[in-house]
Amino acid sequence: MIIILLSIIFIVLRVMPGDPVLAMLGDKAPIQQVEAMRHQLGLDRPLHIQFLDYVSNLARGDLGNSLIWGKRPVIVEILEHFPATLELTIASMIVMLLVGVLTGAQAAYRRNSPVDYGLRIYGIVIYSLPIFWFGMILQLIFGVYLKWLPIAGRIDPFLSPHGVTSLYTIDSLIAGDLLGFVSAVQHLILPSLTLGLVLSGIFTRLTRVHMLDVLRQDFVTAARARGLKENTVLYKHALKNAFIPILTMIGLQFALLLAGAVLTESTFSWPGMGSYLVERISYRDFPAIQGAVVFFAVLVAAVSVTVDMIYAYLDPRIRY
Repeated sequence: MIIILLSIIFIVLRVMPGDPVLAMLGDKAPIQQVEAMRHQLGLDRPLHIQFLDYVSNLARGDLGNSLIWGKRPVIVEILEHFPATLELTIASMIVMLLVGVLTGAQAAYRRNSPVDYGLRIYGIVIYSLPIFWFGMILQLIFGVYLKWLPIAGRIDPFLSPHGVTSLYTIDSLIAGDLLGFVSAVQHLILPSLTLGLVLSGIFTRLTRVHMLDVLRQDFVTAARARGLKENTVLYKHALKNAFIPILTMIGLQFALLLAGAVLTESTFSWPGMGSYLVERISYRDFPAIQGAVVFFAVLVAAVSVTVDMIYAYLDPRIRY
């Protein structure tokens, strides 16, 4: 999978309009300087030689150096931006699961009632909203009109928590910096709500469908006959058995979020992988773009394996 993705992005980058050297030096740079820079970067060599060199370096764990900003190692730049995306992803997943799974379970429990119809409409409408538009609406309401929350950035400019994890909320708690923690949470609320609520529409409808199947099973009838509380039947017995197919979608969505929520990060000026990738595409920074794609591919593969292992824990019938 990684080789296929790398091959596709390698070809696409080189057939797209634009020259990374001209992006670095400007359109008015002397032709001699342009050619010298192309030779220095190895961009004047045949494409198959460039590809083989890149793959051989990749096999040794070398993602190459960026073409801009001091030609820093790509892996260093990725590790600098990834914690921001990870923090946003975790917060968005919490919002997505709390809203999506709970509303889906209630819709199934109250089937064909006004609550069910309302939640089904919610699932369709919220997932249909453009993320960037929904994000700007939240910025306008809570940031501009009400002035409750910041609309951009990751933390207040005069605060910069440093720690092992590079996750501002966790590092602030470890350091006992209450002011930094509050600021980090405030900056996290709007982007995580934007992303989490839009994606919750998938889980509202998906949870409803699978919960309806489980609620018809005999073990649910038996649990009710034993006099168990309805919330216990619904959430402890029915939801747990309906959760396995939902877990597949959770794993896929988590991998996609880790790959960079480009629109959300761009809307809120969030310094994560999405913003990093957009910036490097504009500069035609081939090593950075290719390195980010490889990093994403490894993440997706790792999440897929993790989901398979969780399957075996949730359902003893699925074991190898």
